[in-house]
Amino acid sequence: MSEPLLVEEHDDRVVLRLNRPEVRNAIDRALVEALHEACRCLEEEPRIALVVGTGGTFAAGADIGQLRERRRDDGLRGINSGIFDRVHRLPMPVIALVDGYALGGGAELAYACDFRIGTPTTRIGNPEPSLGILAAAGATWRLRELVGEPLAKEILLAGRVLDADEALAARLLNEVVPADDLEAAGHRLADRIAASAPLAVRLTKSVLHAPRDAHPLIDDVAQAVLFETEEKHDRMTAFLERRKDKP
Repeated sequence: MSEPLLVEEHDDRVVLRLNRPEVRNAIDRALVEALHEACRCLEEEPRIALVVGTGGTFAAGADIGQLRERRRDDGLRGINSGIFDRVHRLPMPVIALVDGYALGGGAELAYACDFRIGTPTTRIGNPEPSLGILAAAGATWRLRELVGEPLAKEILLAGRVLDADEALAARLLNEVVPADDLEAAGHRLADRIAASAPLAVRLTKSVLHAPRDAHPLIDDVAQAVLFETEEKHDRMTAFLERRKDKP
């Protein structure tokens, strides 16, 4: 049996490939456990992460066969919501590369990422109520934050599935590129992120995600930490030297 998640490690980033193409990368318990292990590694060694599906699909949803057998205690365990929240809280930015379908749990995984790049075939939505359940792994609140309440209600309550152009117009997708350029586009974005000081990016993400009542204290504390770093001094010195050399 093939691994449900393929991990490609690079110096400053990791590519996570959802690898269940025979079921359009449906998210089952084995894939959830593999994602937990990947998150553990990214928590210990913070790097940018790119999440991509195999076989022309990001993730067409959670595994319906497993969902059908889940009961109250399974719901209370938050099997999918737990891993998507962990993805959302990773120290460094996470980029979803969304080719084809991102439905149900697949959409919720994409919502948990910091950036989403799509292709012309991208389709994003949450049809959970049609199966007698709700989108309980983040969509009911993350989607509203991402696209606003009116559009979120169309998706969650009326079953609307967004195509690539609609998702881009709503800024649910940051960019739409040809399918054969998808991974390269993800790496270009990762390159832009990696060009900044890693700790500054990491703390900016933490401050950005902090609750409103944590500000401005958390901003000041994070800035105080960065003021003491050698990288801050070196980057500012280099900036001043470049400006001095200009005519």
